[in-house]
This record gives sequence, C-alpha cells and structure tokens, in this order.
Amino acid sequence: MSLTLGEKLRQAREERGTTISEVAEQTRISALYIESIERDDYRTLPGGIFNKGFVKSFARSVGVDEQEALQDYARLVANQDNQIVDEPKTYRPEVLTNDRHSSSSRLTTIISAGVILALMVAGILTLLKYIEPASTQPAATNTAVNANADSIANITLPNTNAAASPAAGTVSMNDLKVEFRALKNRVSLVSMTDGTRQNGDVTPDAPRILQPKKSLRLSYAKAQARNVQLLINDKTIVLPTENPNRNVIEFEINDENLRQVWESGQISRAAAPR
Repeated sequence: MSLTLGEKLRQAREERGTTISEVAEQTRISALYIESIERDDYRTLPGGIFNKGFVKSFARSVGVDEQEALQDYARLVANQDNQIVDEPKTYRPEVLTNDRHSSSSRLTTIISAGVILALMVAGILTLLKYIEPASTQPAATNTAVNANADSIANITLPNTNAAASPAAGTVSMNDLKVEFRALKNRVSLVSMTDGTRQNGDVTPDAPRILQPKKSLRLSYAKAQARNVQLLINDKTIVLPTENPNRNVIEFEINDENLRQVWESGQISRAAAPR
C-alpha cells in the first residue's frame, strides 16, 4: 500500500532527524499546520493556494520532490471531495457600536488627557525651580573643588591589583556555570544535569544556564551544529560539528574531562558519551 502525502512528508522529516518545530522555523509555517499536513487533515488550513504553498515549502524542507507532493495533494483533494476547502477562507468581522457608550467613552478620554497635561505642566515648572538655583552658584565653589581635587591627586595609593587578582586557569565542577546559546534559530536541547533530565527549546534571546556538580550531558540535532555556542564560566568552548554515527551531537562534561575541555577550549571526541 502506497504512502499518503502526509506519511511521505513525516517519514522524510524523521529520516532527517528534524523536529516539527525546526520545520516550522525553516518554512515559517505554523507547527499546527505542519502536524495537520502530516495527518492529511486540511480542515484547519486556510485552503486554496495557501495549502499548496504550505505543501510545497514543507516538501522542499525535508527533501521531497515538490511537484510530486503537489500532485499527491491534488489527488487527495479530488478523493476527499468537499472535506478539503480548495478556496481560501474569508472572514467578515462585524463591529458593534453603541452611540451613547461611544460618546461617554470620548468624554472620559478628553478628561483624562486634560488631567495628564496639567500634571505634566506642573512637573516641568517644579523642575525649572530646582534647576535655576543650581546654575547660579558662585564660581568660588568650583575653585574650592579644584583645590581639593589637586590635593587628592598628590596622594599615592597602594597597588592592590596583585592581591585582588583571582587565581587564573583553574576550574572545577563545584563552581561550574555552563551557558548554552542559540545563535540565530531556535534549537531543541536535551540536557541531563546530575541525572536530572530537561528537554525544551533554546532561543537566541533565552539561553539555558546549567550548574552541574557531578556531570552534564547535552544533546541536539546535528543540523544545528553551526547555530549553537557553549560558554563555561564565560569562556567560549568550541563544539563538535560532526558525529559520523548519529544524527545528533551529544557530549558529556564531568570531573574526568573538565580540565581537558577547559585547557583545550573545545569538546573533543573523548568527551562524547560511550
């Protein structure tokens, strides 16, 4: 039995190791529409040329022939008769008004604007009263300040830089802070911090901060290898870009390899979990 259009697209997406969220990000199509297309359920879609455009973009993103996908869609429309709307939906919202309520609302708006304007004028006048005395102070005050500044400049302060400098080049699991960033697009990240699993998306404006004490394991799609960045205690660590055996990038940081990762500034194959 041949696969339906939705089954073909879902199979191609899963073979690439791509999530629905990643397809939605690449195609700018709602994740809800992606799920509906994979189920061959087009009732929630707007219809017409929009449906065809969605199918074409989805197919392109997962490596399915676009023309073949459009032909499958046309057959699906013909087989399902009126269940799939092949004309775009139109919406005609109604606006209900009440003249008496509208007049009352306008009056309230005018009164509120007048009160705000009066408060602004009062605030400006008060500010001007404080600014004028400050600008008319005698020049003798500036002279006294300059004299005090010269006296302070002649005092030799002890050098405390050596004592205040922390020990450099050391890092341990006890004071470890790991920051995982997405550079451009959303990234689906699975993290295991001291045995506690967390699964979710990381966005450019919302990195994930992790503070493991024993071990940290991170896993994400290999397709996002050049879209991520890792910092350990604010130091950039180079991440691997290839994993010949899997479609994901996965590595672990623990007591055994933390020093090597810190000194080399990169995650090597030795850091990958076995």
